[in-house]
Formats: sequence, structure tokens, C-alpha cells
Amino acid sequence: MIDMLLVKKSTAIRMVLLAALVAAIEVICRFGLVSPNTLISPSEMAAALVAILRSGRFNDQIWSTISNVGAAIVLSVVLGIIAGVILHAIPRVRQAVQPFLASCYAIPGFIFYVPLLGVFGLNDIPLISIGFILAAPSMILATINGLDRIPPVFLRVSRLCQTGDLAAVFLVKLPCAAPYLFSGVRLCVAYAFIGVLASEFILSDRGVGYSIAFAYNDFDTRTMYALMLLIILLVTGANMALQAWENRLMVRRRR
Repeated sequence: MIDMLLVKKSTAIRMVLLAALVAAIEVICRFGLVSPNTLISPSEMAAALVAILRSGRFNDQIWSTISNVGAAIVLSVVLGIIAGVILHAIPRVRQAVQPFLASCYAIPGFIFYVPLLGVFGLNDIPLISIGFILAAPSMILATINGLDRIPPVFLRVSRLCQTGDLAAVFLVKLPCAAPYLFSGVRLCVAYAFIGVLASEFILSDRGVGYSIAFAYNDFDTRTMYALMLLIILLVTGANMALQAWENRLMVRRRR
């Protein structure tokens, strides 16, 4: 009960701070302290987004980005968990690979975009691949971190029950590591969006990132900020849903 109250309190504080920030931007824009060619008010962004969604003229671009991001998230989560379980089960391989995983973000993942573009051509595969390259390491590290923190008594009980290695992974190890896996999934969502959208900015002929870059070059401020607001709402909504699910899981585990 106390945990749920703390969660609700932190959520309320977060919403109040967000509302204050939005109100401050609204006031700044309404009083002309910033040029409308540079920044428009949140209310104008929302109105422009509603008009775009009603018109349907960007539906293909939005669906292209969402499908590519979704594919990158699914691949990074599934393959990341599998890779994390394998590395955790083979300590020597883990010791050899983990330093590279820990330092992988020191290398910009976008350097692979041009080779991927040359191999696969101007299609969705390079976009999904960049999203996967950025997101997968966080899922692998989160899986390993979660498996390291499984209470030893659970593993002993699993051995006493003569649970097979594969069954132990699905029945004992992954359920125990679930909170850490949720953290990895949340990072995957963020990095997949970053990878796909940034790739669309660099070189693509479709997607929300491409549309934002086109609107920027065309001085179409309303369209640019409306599409940016759409991305913020999608990422925030996905992360809030995952966090709410994670909080319920943590409260249930403590009970």
C-alpha cells in the first residue's frame, strides 16, 4: 500500500513539473519573447498535430516509422535476451564480450548506416538495423544484470527439482530477472526511436524523421513541431505504460 502511494505521489509530481514547463513555454510564445519562426506554443503544436492526423497526409510516413521502430524493438528485445542468457551461461565468452558491450555507445552506431545502405539499398532494412544496433546492447546488459541478481535459493530449488537448463531459464531465471528486463525494454524503446528517426534524417525518402527534416528545410514550422510532438507523445506513452507495468510487478513481488 505504501509503495503504491509513493508511486502515485512521484507520478503526480512528475505531471505537475511537466505542466509547469508546458505553461512556461506557452507564456513565452504568447508574449512574443521568441520568434514564431523559431518556436511555436504547445497549443499551436497540438492544433497542428490534430489537423495533420485528421487530414491523413502523413499517415504513410507515420506508419513507416512506427513499423520500423516496432521491428527494431522486437528484434533487440528478443535477440538481446537470448544473447544475454547465453553470455551469462558461458562466463569466458561473457568476460571477452562484456567490455565491448559496455563501451559500445562510445562508437556512433550511425557509422554503419552507409555500409548498410550499400548492402541493402535505400529501403527499411538499414533503418531497422541502426535501431537494432543502438538498442540491443542495453537489452543484453539488462538481461545479464538481472540474471546476476537472482537469489541463489531459487537456483538451488530449481536444481533440487531437477529442472532442465532450458526450463529453468523460462520458469525461474527470466521471471526473477523481470524488473531488470523491463528496464532494458524501456531503453530499447528510446534507442530504437533514436536510431530509426536519426537514420531517416540522414538519408531516407520516407518516415517521420524525413518529414521533419523536409519541413525544417521548407520553413514549415507548424508541421515540424507537430510531428516532433507526435514522436514525444509516442515515446512518452510507451515508456509510461512500461513503467506502470513495472511498478505493478515490483509491488506484487514485494507482497
